[in-house]
Amino acid sequence: MKLYLLDSNDAANFPPYRGITSELYGGGPDLRLMQELVLGIGGWRLLTALGIEPEVCHLNEGHAALAVLERARSFMQQTGQSFEVALAVTRAGNLFTTHTAVAAGFDRFAPALIEHCLGGYAHKQLGITLHDLLALGRRNSNDPAEDFNMAYLAIRGSGAVNGVSRLHGKVSRHLFEPLFPRWPADEVPVGHVTNGVHMPSWDSAAADDLWTEACGKDRWLGTTEALEQVIRRVSDARLWQFRTDASKSLVKYVRERLSRQLAASDASSEAVDEAMQLFDPNALTLGFARRFATYKRPNLLLHDPERLLRLLTNPERPVQLILAGKAHPADQAGQALIQQWTQFIRRSDVRPHAIFLSDYDMLLTEHLVQGVDVWLNTPRRPWKASGTSGMKVLVNGGINLSELDG
Repeated sequence: MKLYLLDSNDAANFPPYRGITSELYGGGPDLRLMQELVLGIGGWRLLTALGIEPEVCHLNEGHAALAVLERARSFMQQTGQSFEVALAVTRAGNLFTTHTAVAAGFDRFAPALIEHCLGGYAHKQLGITLHDLLALGRRNSNDPAEDFNMAYLAIRGSGAVNGVSRLHGKVSRHLFEPLFPRWPADEVPVGHVTNGVHMPSWDSAAADDLWTEACGKDRWLGTTEALEQVIRRVSDARLWQFRTDASKSLVKYVRERLSRQLAASDASSEAVDEAMQLFDPNALTLGFARRFATYKRPNLLLHDPERLLRLLTNPERPVQLILAGKAHPADQAGQALIQQWTQFIRRSDVRPHAIFLSDYDMLLTEHLVQGVDVWLNTPRRPWKASGTSGMKVLVNGGINLSELDG
């Protein structure tokens, strides 16, 4: 597999455009639309420049939906056909996977912004009017005030559409029902392919050794039915040693990361030293790490904080809690959830038993899913599309405690 990265920071570009690809969630809708122009139209042109002619174009969420238009334009250039014909022919080779479980999650842009960024492209490159372009991203093509919805464009430009779990497929059929008036809800053409994770990317070296020894190197490449009996033959002692080592490794990593975090925030040397003694490798470790959004209910544990404290400080069965995550820059409610946790953790009676690690990233996630005993997943049903984080924990011998969602 090859990965090609697009970067607008080129000296030949108009200075304001050099920052288009500088950050993922920054700026307003104008920057967002320009990013999607680079991804969809620029991405397809990159493939053409490299001589790559894909039979299937997989649109993973609506961000790359403009590739639908550029693929049709390319077909028009090769064959001399109209846009309508080109879209009808090329859509058979486009597949749209949606990961969004709420209508508000789809990218929408004001008609004036679409006109500003794509009006000339529609007229000169596609040979269609602005009205016809906007109609591809609208529920009601004759409503001049309706925003342009990237998911609608992706659906109208794709031969197949799918959600990422059985429940999410059902939710998606409901979300897209307005595009298929008078269709029975169950027959709205949205299927599902249950999401998964790439196990070799997320299992620890120790987990890989254990499962290779038990099941062979190619264990994840086929169906898993035959693996159950083989995995059951691994002794309890071997599994327990594997999990004990993982806990020790996680606690060591957490201590070092937290002490660096405190030092960077000008904490006292005593607090930094105290961090290096924090947590017990033999205590049950719970982990919760993801984007902080209200529907994920990261503060469900704080519903009864005193009960949570009693669980954390139980002298016979102590529990420790590791949290990490970020909120979208524009999501003030999500940021407030993080503040509630940090206030709770600052309490002197809580501090030895719960921590919040900042700068949530892939490396931190990797350590958490490889070392926690129980992974917490508390979304509000049915707003979670698939919930793959818990799968990453399972391959490392942890337990996924989840709402039955996604």
